Amino acid sequence: MNILRKLCRSLLLLTLLCLFFTTGVSAGKLLIPMDQEQNNHLKAYGVAFWCLQQGVKVEWLLNYRGGSFMMDNFEGLKNLCVLRGINYEDADPDQVGLIRQTIEENNMESVLLEKAPAVAIYSPPNKEPWDDAVTLALTYAEIDYETLWDAEVLDGKLEEYDWLHLHHEDFTGQYGKFYKSFRYTIWYQQEVAASEQMARALGYPKVSHLKAAVAAAVEDYVARGGFLFAMCSAVETIDIALAAAGVDVVPTELDGDPIDPDYRSKLDYSKCFAFENFELSTNALEYRHSDIDTYPGRQAYIISQKMDYFTLFDFAAKLDPVPTMLTQCHVGTIKGFMGQNTALRKSLLKKFVTILAEVEGQDEVRYIHSNYGKGTFTFFSGHDPEDYQHFVGDPPTDLDLYKNSPGYRLILNNILFPAAKRKERKT
Repeated sequence: MNILRKLCRSLLLLTLLCLFFTTGVSAGKLLIPMDQEQNNHLKAYGVAFWCLQQGVKVEWLLNYRGGSFMMDNFEGLKNLCVLRGINYEDADPDQVGLIRQTIEENNMESVLLEKAPAVAIYSPPNKEPWDDAVTLALTYAEIDYETLWDAEVLDGKLEEYDWLHLHHEDFTGQYGKFYKSFRYTIWYQQEVAASEQMARALGYPKVSHLKAAVAAAVEDYVARGGFLFAMCSAVETIDIALAAAGVDVVPTELDGDPIDPDYRSKLDYSKCFAFENFELSTNALEYRHSDIDTYPGRQAYIISQKMDYFTLFDFAAKLDPVPTMLTQCHVGTIKGFMGQNTALRKSLLKKFVTILAEVEGQDEVRYIHSNYGKGTFTFFSGHDPEDYQHFVGDPPTDLDLYKNSPGYRLILNNILFPAAKRKERKT
């Protein structure tokens, strides 16, 4: 009788445990939709990033409802979503099964995000957060990041980070080619003086030499496994700096000595990330670095701001998960925006570069990606997706007014990308 009683108790305990765990699973998944039903797309990325920081893995459901996120529900997650104004849905086992079946039968894929990447932004110490769209996006989404500048990069600090964004920097040492319009302004003169002082302090005779060394350090970081993202002037000038390493391409007005008259024959395009066969602008009075940027010629076919749009490519999620991740959005066509580099000339791209978004029917792309060594780079042209023609001194963009911005979503896709693809770096 005692044996029977003990057996019954054991069976009862096992049944209760099964019921407990079954109940836990049935309420265990939370879906954060990223289609038109989402109230705040940008902050949703921050919640996904926060989950990774807590050690909770996140499924990125590529092409499913705009690239939705699904994770185990845990204490505090729903409250955080409510606090940040993010729509969420409970998913019981039957609903999860239907989601997985839908993904299996369509151009969709589930990618597991495992660990929050360490994020760094290459940005000068005197810049405000709203000077750079990526900094603004990370701040709004509440994603942790740290800033680095020339001294830290040259001291090898990049190795501490998985993902690096380049602030809209001029890696050619030409101060953004602002000489014609702003050389008499206080802010421009202060920037030149600070840059020259930094170069001397780090042992370089000219700013262009310093920036070339920084560009080389960034290239090495990517080649050994780093994830690089850049916007605006950085996407163009870092390739110019790499191609022109050791060659003077800076006009006299900007560095005090003449350019190398044979600079064209000395450019080494093999050192560049994305572009080749480009022509430089060596006129100090021209607001342009090279013909990589399609501006001002694009004005002939982009009639007005209302006509300026670019189209995202539709990738096969199961075959090409990486470009699919980078193009997740709730719309397929996105309004254009200008910058120090507004758009990229397609005909100057290296053959291995993947085009993520283009202006249909034109020699113009807006968003590109490629593997590079053991790492990757992604370049996004333009300055601010919600400020069409951003001018010096313009007020900051209030992302509370653009919490569903498709352009800012493309930026934030890049933050989560390294969580799905981590590599060991070798020195």
